[in-house]
Amino acid sequence: MTKAVVQCLPEAAKQAARFAERLDLPQHVIDVHRFPDGELRVTVGPTAPTTIVMTSLDQPNDKLVAILLAAEALRRGGATRLVLVAPYLCYMRQDTAFHPGEAISQRVIGRLIAGAADRVLTVDAHLHRTRNIQDVFPGIAADNLSAMPAIAGHLNANGFDPATIVTGPDAESEPWVRDLARRVNADYAVAQKIRHGDRSVELVFADPARFAGRPVLLVDDIVSSGGTILTCAKTLQAAGAASIDAVITHALFPAELTATFLDAGIRSIQSTDSVPHPTNAIRLDAVFAEALREELNGVGSQGSPS
Repeated sequence: MTKAVVQCLPEAAKQAARFAERLDLPQHVIDVHRFPDGELRVTVGPTAPTTIVMTSLDQPNDKLVAILLAAEALRRGGATRLVLVAPYLCYMRQDTAFHPGEAISQRVIGRLIAGAADRVLTVDAHLHRTRNIQDVFPGIAADNLSAMPAIAGHLNANGFDPATIVTGPDAESEPWVRDLARRVNADYAVAQKIRHGDRSVELVFADPARFAGRPVLLVDDIVSSGGTILTCAKTLQAAGAASIDAVITHALFPAELTATFLDAGIRSIQSTDSVPHPTNAIRLDAVFAEALREELNGVGSQGSPS
């Protein structure tokens, strides 16, 4: 029997194929059929004791159901270890009840996935008050990988102006902004977010004169509505930035919003392929493959870690 196999939902077929090729593993696309009433029928491919299921969890509701159904079929087919590779991990932002009666979605989804998988790998999970991703998935292993090595590799391979300042739109972005700046040997700065009301946010840099006449690379982990990155671009323009480019881990915003960003003075937008999007330029398959090599190297002849 094959020691391990990669299976994926249809939306992840291309990314999973590259990932499987790096690990020299067979890949199968899980068939998902939708009945007229909205229910799903899931059919998995040939399994192995160690089975990796890959899919990004944007637009997550149907995908979560498909993963649960697939896990049942894979376990029954002989999988003794299931690893979920989810480049984008859904429902992480709601880690507490901000208002009476709200569900804590991170807790619910974490327990749901932990009941189906033995390990979860993701990239730049959108965590706030949760300090460790393993706290999200009780009883199983979990890894929150960084996209910064892949992003830095892409920037260095395609040329990077040494005068560039790497910046982020708020204090939460500081860890990956600092990491990326180190990897490309650049200066960095992070904005301070000041709220004047529910819909009024100001971004302030400690030394805006640093940006005058210099190119700026704006880095964010996730962009959905685009409000914060637009505000940051306006602030950088006002400071005299020579140019503004943006790089994003998770591009969740509608494709048509790209034109709005360009009109606001952002020269280019590049994202990782954690979520399928027209701005995808940076592949993450190597990040996941490297994270799994040690586990797969330890897989014995029956496909379980030895």
